[in-house]
Amino acid sequence: MIDAKTVERYGFPGRLRSVPDEIDATALPVTGTLPPELNGCYVRNGPNALPGQTSAYFQNGPGMLHGVRLRDGRAEWYRNRWVRTAALEGRSFVGPGGRLDLTAVSANTHVVRHARRMFALVEAGLPYEVTPDLATVGPCDFGGRLTTAMTAHPKRDPATGELHFFGYGMRPPYLTYHRLDEDGRLAFSREVPVPAGTMTHDFAITERYALWLDLPVTFQPQLVGSGLPYGWDDAYGARLGLMRRDLPDAPVRWFGVEPCFVFHVGNAYELPDGRVVLDAVRYSPAEFTSLWGLLTRTAPLTGPVARPGQARLHRWTLDPATGAVGEETLDEQEVEFPTLDDDRMGRPARYLYTITATDPRCPDPAAIVKYDTVSGAGIRYEPGGDVVLGEAVFVPAGAGPRREDDGWLITVVTRRDGSASELLVLDAADVKAGPVAAVRLPRGVPTGFHGSWFADG
Repeated sequence: MIDAKTVERYGFPGRLRSVPDEIDATALPVTGTLPPELNGCYVRNGPNALPGQTSAYFQNGPGMLHGVRLRDGRAEWYRNRWVRTAALEGRSFVGPGGRLDLTAVSANTHVVRHARRMFALVEAGLPYEVTPDLATVGPCDFGGRLTTAMTAHPKRDPATGELHFFGYGMRPPYLTYHRLDEDGRLAFSREVPVPAGTMTHDFAITERYALWLDLPVTFQPQLVGSGLPYGWDDAYGARLGLMRRDLPDAPVRWFGVEPCFVFHVGNAYELPDGRVVLDAVRYSPAEFTSLWGLLTRTAPLTGPVARPGQARLHRWTLDPATGAVGEETLDEQEVEFPTLDDDRMGRPARYLYTITATDPRCPDPAAIVKYDTVSGAGIRYEPGGDVVLGEAVFVPAGAGPRREDDGWLITVVTRRDGSASELLVLDAADVKAGPVAAVRLPRGVPTGFHGSWFADG
């Protein structure tokens, strides 16, 4: 296993390199015209080591939030803040007697809002509440009711306002489903029986189901201490599970699928005939092994050999009546970080937004691909130049009736050397046309993980 000294020798690429401090900047320069209805704050989360410290794994660093405040066509401010978790203060995740401290985590993966509270998330521990100006409030267990970790990818049902999520772990219960009501109270929890601890990064919901991904990347005790104690397990098998979320004790209906791994789900929905469709980004066993070698630093981060396996947009169709499963690859180009209009979560959605690499020698995402899941078309936007794109977040254009793609895409682009960044705003209905506005940020923002748009009100 490559240690911190090797990291120091190789260094992280510029676009991943941590920034050394927290800053504030106001009256940010804007090129083009910011849509005046974009009143709110875009916040993105990602790992960022403390000054003088390093980590052998980029994805294990302390969380840092980067926020850009927009109002009335102006970019009012940028600020960045570490998420001040117990881990940032030096507390160990594993306490006396092997007891896990779910507050001693790096909340570095996502940031969401529910019931007027914002949370920085990582799948290994409790959520950390943060304020709209990005200050850390502290860990949240919802009045003592949450006793597991919380996924970084909860799903809000647009019809009920409930937030559905789960926690997974290395010890029983391996997988637990939770639901917050629209007022933010933890209203329901139940174990989802699975045979072992598997790395479960994401899941899906439909109108009636929670959809589970029980895939062959399992906890492996011999890797404890390595930072990422999970690895591919050929013997485990792969399956998808449907669980009625409106029935408290409903059994899970499992469907065997071809071995694979999924980090990120696009969307799932029910067809009129009762079948369930799942669109997600799929890694084959070889593709996952290649990527895992990069993430765990068992492969160099630079040069042609840094190219990990390619993941593709894939569709599974599950038939609860017959137990049949259909699988098809929707497109051959590699993509990741799928997003959609969250008002379509768990319902048929025509459009998915992804990011993709453009250089066959380098995995860095450098284009946005908008997929029309009805026609199968994929429309690309490539900013050009030596830049790397982050996840593209969809923001609806306003309240009331609208087309599904009537809205905006927000993403942060960073020069590959990490020297400068911009926040781009694109018209989601015309992605190919490029940004309608670009906000120049006061520093290079390291390429991170996931972000959200928090509208005023």
